[in-house]
Amino acid sequence: MSNERTPININASVVGVSVHALHSLENNLNAVQENASDNNASPPLHKRIWSKCQSIYGTHSFLIKALILILIAFAYPPLGATYLAPQITATWIAVIFIFILAGMGIKTEEFAKAFQRLPFNLFVQLFNFGVVSSIVFGFSRLMVSVNALTQSLADGMTICASLPITINMVLVLTKSAGGDEAAAIFNAAFGNLVGIFLSPALILGYLGVTGEVNMGQVFFKLGLRVVLPIFIGQILQHFVPPAKEFVKQYKKYFKTAQECCLLFIIYTVFCKTFLQGMEAGGKLLGCMTSLYILSFFFCHLHISSHLYPLHAVGQIFLMIALQFFMLCVVMVLAWTCLRVLFRNEPKLQAMGLFGCTHKTVAMGVPLINAIYESNPMVGLYTLPLLIWHPMQLVVGSFVAPYVAAYVQRREEEISSTLQEEKSEDGTTSGGPDETTIQDEMEQGVVEDKADSS
Repeated sequence: MSNERTPININASVVGVSVHALHSLENNLNAVQENASDNNASPPLHKRIWSKCQSIYGTHSFLIKALILILIAFAYPPLGATYLAPQITATWIAVIFIFILAGMGIKTEEFAKAFQRLPFNLFVQLFNFGVVSSIVFGFSRLMVSVNALTQSLADGMTICASLPITINMVLVLTKSAGGDEAAAIFNAAFGNLVGIFLSPALILGYLGVTGEVNMGQVFFKLGLRVVLPIFIGQILQHFVPPAKEFVKQYKKYFKTAQECCLLFIIYTVFCKTFLQGMEAGGKLLGCMTSLYILSFFFCHLHISSHLYPLHAVGQIFLMIALQFFMLCVVMVLAWTCLRVLFRNEPKLQAMGLFGCTHKTVAMGVPLINAIYESNPMVGLYTLPLLIWHPMQLVVGSFVAPYVAAYVQRREEEISSTLQEEKSEDGTTSGGPDETTIQDEMEQGVVEDKADSS
């Protein structure tokens, strides 16, 4: 009897403990689910708005800072045009600092890779400098001939189209589109180095040497402000390791300083433009530039006709529309040519789409300022570049996922085609191999018979 009751008591205790454990486990699971539901709850509206603003600022921080500085320049132009001595601080110190850092960042060892893909690299550079600038120049002259654009805005579009490739944006978009990053690094570095000499030649070739531009002085100043600093940067990179390591260690701060110098140049350029006046009115340009950048983010803009002359407002926004149209045209043309010329290189096609059409602000603004520092139209010459720059980012970010999907699909097609060709070659080559083996076997049988005899 005792032997039979003991197992019953044990089982009962076990059941009791199990029930208690199940209740505890259930309570713990309910607590975890409640915490998870609390965590998954959508944040308050003000936090979502703040997060969205942070995301927009992170993506377009340079453009937002430029907008703020243009508004400050509009409010009080003499500060940046006179009191801050822009003829020294902006046109010399800031420009030299930017190009010394650019010289330290250009990897000349990448130039050795040019001969590995010479046809592609030549195509990218010729398209970016030659095709884009000639198309934009011809179209802008057409707009001037029909009185759709003022001469200064049309010249600004041509100047923008004559500039070299942007560096960081091309690398980022090439990577996101699954393109060839090595080709992007080379073409960005080579384009910026060649652009020091080629861009001024193209600009002066298209627009001519006017009374405000002395060609000899322009190239002399470019040599002192651009070529010499880049040469010094290259010397520091290759022959002064402590300087190279110092810049590498504090790369984040130097990048911020370089951006501040670029923004300072933009600020002084528009201060001089607003102070000296222009054919459409300096203050009008400031207002319309600011309104353009705001409309770029919010996509809706209402302008009262009594605030600004409608003709001048139409000029600015027509130029914006034409810049967008020109960007789309050259991207479609570049993509079509790349598909035809490099049909089995989808990664190169993806890189070329951005490399053929992007223009740099980092080198463009100092170059424009160096060439036209005393020209009152320098603000209008800079404005198309400040418009092209965010447009190429937005359009590039939009098409990058589609290009990445195309690259993946095309790579798979090429890979499968190569495998089919290999299998066909193996089948074709199997006949002679089998015949050879059979002949060797027959010869071996004959030799065995001869030995046995």
